[in-house]
Amino acid sequence: YSFLMCGIAGIYDTHGKNPVREGDLTRMRDSISYRGPDSAGHYISPDCRVGLGHRRLAIIDLTPGGHQPMRYEDTKNKIQDTNNGKIWITFNGEIYNFRELRNELQKKGYTFKSKSDTEVILAAYAEWGAECVKRFNGMFAFAIWDEKSRTLFAARDHVGIKPFYYSFENGVFLFGSEIKAILEYPLFKKEVCEESIPLYLTFGCVPAPHTLFRGVKKLPAAHSLTIDASGKMEIREYWNPLKISNFQFPISKHMEEYFVSETRRLLEDSIRMQMVSDVPFGCFLSGGIDSSTNAALMSRALGTPVETFSIGVKDFESRYNEFEYSKKTAELLGARRHETTAGREDLLAFLPQFAEHADDPQADFISFLVYYLSKLTRDSGVIVAQVGEGADELFAGYPQYPAFLSAYHTYRRYSPLSRLAAPFFSSNPYVERLMKGQEPYWGLAIAFSPRHSEHPARHSELDSESKNPYAIIQTLYNEVDSILPEADMLTRMTYLDLKIRLPEFLLARVDKMAMAHSIETRVPFLDHRLVELAFQIPESLKLKNKTTKYILKKAVRGIIPDEIIARKKQGFGAPVKEWLGNPALAKEFTDIIFKSKMRERNFFDYDKARKLITEHQSGKRDNTFRLWTLITLSLWYDRWIA
Repeated sequence: YSFLMCGIAGIYDTHGKNPVREGDLTRMRDSISYRGPDSAGHYISPDCRVGLGHRRLAIIDLTPGGHQPMRYEDTKNKIQDTNNGKIWITFNGEIYNFRELRNELQKKGYTFKSKSDTEVILAAYAEWGAECVKRFNGMFAFAIWDEKSRTLFAARDHVGIKPFYYSFENGVFLFGSEIKAILEYPLFKKEVCEESIPLYLTFGCVPAPHTLFRGVKKLPAAHSLTIDASGKMEIREYWNPLKISNFQFPISKHMEEYFVSETRRLLEDSIRMQMVSDVPFGCFLSGGIDSSTNAALMSRALGTPVETFSIGVKDFESRYNEFEYSKKTAELLGARRHETTAGREDLLAFLPQFAEHADDPQADFISFLVYYLSKLTRDSGVIVAQVGEGADELFAGYPQYPAFLSAYHTYRRYSPLSRLAAPFFSSNPYVERLMKGQEPYWGLAIAFSPRHSEHPARHSELDSESKNPYAIIQTLYNEVDSILPEADMLTRMTYLDLKIRLPEFLLARVDKMAMAHSIETRVPFLDHRLVELAFQIPESLKLKNKTTKYILKKAVRGIIPDEIIARKKQGFGAPVKEWLGNPALAKEFTDIIFKSKMRERNFFDYDKARKLITEHQSGKRDNTFRLWTLITLSLWYDRWIA
């Protein structure tokens, strides 16, 4: 069977005025060659209206059977070998339930020439049309060209594990796994989208569908896109966990036992489904609950100990390294352990690579550790690695969650007296927003609240209605209240994280840093069935007795040692706060802000940036994330715009 982690790119000239040229298509495709170093392919339609490009990283079935772009002829309906009967695809990802779908489609009369999941997607599209995406369990971004209907159909997976960027201007639709593929098209005019800058400065990423490039968008997670021959484009949401009916019976021991057993069952099944590979397999291991569970269940599924990969920070062993715990887990499993460290000089050496690979950047300084961890993995001969992203968001694993919810419920209880207490909460952004009648929770990683007094962006950009950060937040909360009005506050918060933090911050970080080394990462905690289950667990159970990950911890008991379950959450960290706090160590980083050509554009107030540095280095305020947001934005501009 053939699974592929790849890079995709393509062109659809809906007006017929700019025929697809092979040179343009291959430049777009090869700009992301590291996403698929094993082989390359392209398809151009006979009328030169459509071009599909593909770079292949072969994971299973290393033969030419999985070559793309792939053609499928509707054998069920016996359409002859003419252009009207062909469907073409360029696909990045894996469909884990493709065998079940293949069997179902064979019973309906479909035949298959290969053993790839790619061909199953094509047959599924031939049978169910755009509804096919609802049948897939996997991570994917793909584009299908249907010669018969003259329609281009594209989709992104349920939670946004794989990226899909596009541009549609003057009748020409361009797409790619990364923005740089679109930038290679000669008629595309590269410009910064000024209105998106406040979004980046607020969230440390740009929420979908926006990007920092004018004219470039990203397809949101769980959405599909269709363009017909007239140039009409339609974007639809095909899945939303809020629409899965919630339990209506009271909280009880039976309910708790159900969620524990279902969490365990689905997690075991998710890892089992994702353990198929013809290349060496490994696991990123910190020694926490999520990665340890991954490693343990992977070892069970493989029938042999998994290879584990861990990273720490030089000179900060006691505070930031988790080698003690990752080593214990690896030894219990009999795993083959790989470790590396990275420090300040490694971070400085990484920054040009970050700029190169982050054409849609995110301001998580942990990216450099993921980058070097991926390098260690590839250098060790391993090409596929499991990661633990999503568990903290779905099962309430961050200590900030109970702290926030306690403050939220207390405020609501005593709201008539809130204005009297206002002076005591002036520095608390959550309570401040509540007193203003705003949604209090915006996410765990908010750099700048869009208050004119502290935000470095120009006021005119903050006042943009469509891209005002609060407008985006409010829209998401309105969706929850419309679909599931009885949702508790934790469910509402989780939905916000599912739409912004997970796809455009955490998953984007892993995808870009791992693919820079041609490493495929799999995310078993984000199987959409687990997401649906997590959205049904009420706040009172997820944080029972104010215990973070209460349900998940009970579910994995017996899979991993109690010592790991009980240990205090440490988190994946690096001493960037300390490096930026020391003027001698900080200068090489902060100079990136002030020496950037972005300064010529006057997008934000540089006096405020200097004040941030002074505050941070005096110990008055921790401005690590704020400063890193400005640094990464400057790096992006100098690489892609200047």
